Amino acid sequence: LNISMTLTLHSCTLERRMKITRVRPLVMGTPWRNLTFLVLETDEGLTGVGEVRMINNTDALLGYLSEAAPRHVIGKDPFDRELIVDTMRRNDYSRAGEVAMSGISLTEMACWDIVGKALNQPVYRLMGGAVRQKIKAYANGWYTVERTPEEFAKAAKAVVARGYEAAKLDPFGSGFYELDRKERLRSISLVEAVRDAVGPDFDIFVEMHGRFSPAVAIGLAHDLEPFRPGWFEEPVPPENIAALKKVSNAIHTPIATGERIHTRVECRELFELQACDIVQIDLSHFGGISEARKLAAWAESYYMLMAPHNVCGPVATAANLHLAACTPNFKIQEHFNDFADAWVKGAVVQYPEVVDGYFSLPEGPGLGVILNEDFIAAHPREQIHFDLYEKDWHKRQAKD
Repeated sequence: LNISMTLTLHSCTLERRMKITRVRPLVMGTPWRNLTFLVLETDEGLTGVGEVRMINNTDALLGYLSEAAPRHVIGKDPFDRELIVDTMRRNDYSRAGEVAMSGISLTEMACWDIVGKALNQPVYRLMGGAVRQKIKAYANGWYTVERTPEEFAKAAKAVVARGYEAAKLDPFGSGFYELDRKERLRSISLVEAVRDAVGPDFDIFVEMHGRFSPAVAIGLAHDLEPFRPGWFEEPVPPENIAALKKVSNAIHTPIATGERIHTRVECRELFELQACDIVQIDLSHFGGISEARKLAAWAESYYMLMAPHNVCGPVATAANLHLAACTPNFKIQEHFNDFADAWVKGAVVQYPEVVDGYFSLPEGPGLGVILNEDFIAAHPREQIHFDLYEKDWHKRQAKD
């Protein structure tokens, strides 16, 4: 009845067409990631917000938005979300890479936020409703310590104490294509120490960040399989699906990949070759919530699970929770903000917290978060550059 009444009350709005009147990007800096928020304002006084973490391309994103917003967003009805997204993706006669797809994602998230507020419903209910009552999370960003077994074990115990039942780590330092014998043994010892610290019932996901040749990735996977990792993530560079298939054919542990895939069409070969088991696209780089949901339905046809990549702050985390709530083949949600710059939670009025390893279903209309613009302004953009192959790159996350 409430939904029916809301739709009836909103019918006059639909007839006269709500319009987006202003597009405002805001950038909040941290020592290792700049978070870009996008605020859409409408002529009815409703606002919506999206968020993305760009890797070394914030200026490019802001430049794209400055050109795309007047052409494709201003004056449009946020209820016409599919049309807005399709126009942004198609009408500039260029292949939509990470920068453009991130701008599209920001806009799409913010449109969903407005629609949910207009109808007084959380986004996941407008996308079909919840298929689960809580959303499992895994911790990332916790291993910002010295690369010693003792320090990794201590940090892993803190994750368990926080209530998580799963965590991800990259133990490989600044390795590229291969590891020398000393670094190989050191990396193995870190995973062994974490397994000893967390016990047999805790999921450990091993991140490879696309570093290795297939032969090296296969060898490392065999070395680490006694510690029963839940998956190996991006074992080889993402451009060559045949190389990924070579790895997946040679090991028993599931393969996860997808954070550097930005369009559905890039997934065709990945799916057809059955080159992975878990799909990790990042909805903030992939066109938004609906596009990620479409991909999830496609992946389900190949019996693949979804574990979305998420290195963002509070808004994109909320968007991911709406996706997880209504996606049958969802597995687990990545979460940084308990261990890496936890203060970013202050960018919204009420942050969705992990309790005993799970998020609750999102509450409130739209995405369910309210932006704190004063807090964002108090943390201006940082002049940083993320380099995976920098020595001790992971320590950047520990600086506050």
